[in-house]
Amino acid sequence: MRRRVGGSRTTVSAIALIGMVCLASHPAAGQTPAAGQVPTPGQFPPYNPPRTADGKPNLNGVWQALGTADWDIEAHQAKAGPYTELLGGYIAEPGGLGIVEGGVIPYQPSALARKKLNFEKRTTASVPGDGVDPPTGDPELKCFMPGVPRAMYMPYPFQIVQTPDFILMTHEFNGSSRIIRMNWKEESPLDNSFFMGWSRGRWDGDTLVVDVTGLNGQNWLDRAGNFYSEAVHVVERFTAVSPYHLVYEATLEDPQVYTRPWKISFPLYRRMEKNVQVMEFKCVPFVEELVYGRFTKQP
Repeated sequence: MRRRVGGSRTTVSAIALIGMVCLASHPAAGQTPAAGQVPTPGQFPPYNPPRTADGKPNLNGVWQALGTADWDIEAHQAKAGPYTELLGGYIAEPGGLGIVEGGVIPYQPSALARKKLNFEKRTTASVPGDGVDPPTGDPELKCFMPGVPRAMYMPYPFQIVQTPDFILMTHEFNGSSRIIRMNWKEESPLDNSFFMGWSRGRWDGDTLVVDVTGLNGQNWLDRAGNFYSEAVHVVERFTAVSPYHLVYEATLEDPQVYTRPWKISFPLYRRMEKNVQVMEFKCVPFVEELVYGRFTKQP
């Protein structure tokens, strides 16, 4: 009987421990959201950020996303990368919980078919003039500027330099950068012509809101082949929730590709190393042979 009673106590203790772990995994209001949940500013404790001279939240600094969204912004499991017979686990793809609100991108059927084709041809690099439509090969593979919002969650840091009239965001990958023109009424001077888009900003309380148009449609959202067209309209929101974290949100609307607007959200982390800086990563020399080698080889 003692053994049975002892076993019962052990079982009860184990159940209690499991219950405590389960409760701990669900944050109460005002606590940091658990992994896998799309964070919003309201899920964090109230925070009054430091201010610039004009009274706006000070977002200056070097920031970086942590996660696997550059591989796939939707939830995904770990899987082998291309050319495993040569590179093994070096290019294996890590799993991720996704950053898409609702879990799934609302593609039109024809666009979903193109997304799948993009993935199948992600390592086959075509260039303008090849006559390939749609172009094949991940734009990151070809060292194109990553566009918005992909630049925000690639595994490279970026720096924000803030003034009352302009905000500069400069990214380590390929030296890409963009200028956010604050309270600017003028539309993009060129339609659908910029890899990094035409960005206009304003403040909504303590949140920086950035309206992005003029993207040329040659960007993808990740290595999984998710994409948008030149008709895309992106609205970003940057909200400081601590001295070390920004919540980033982006809503994408593209009537040529999606059935409705949809949103991504994730935290950005302040880089805190001593003398931290954005390094140079000019990848063009690394891809010249892949993309243009066939034009330089003798027949």
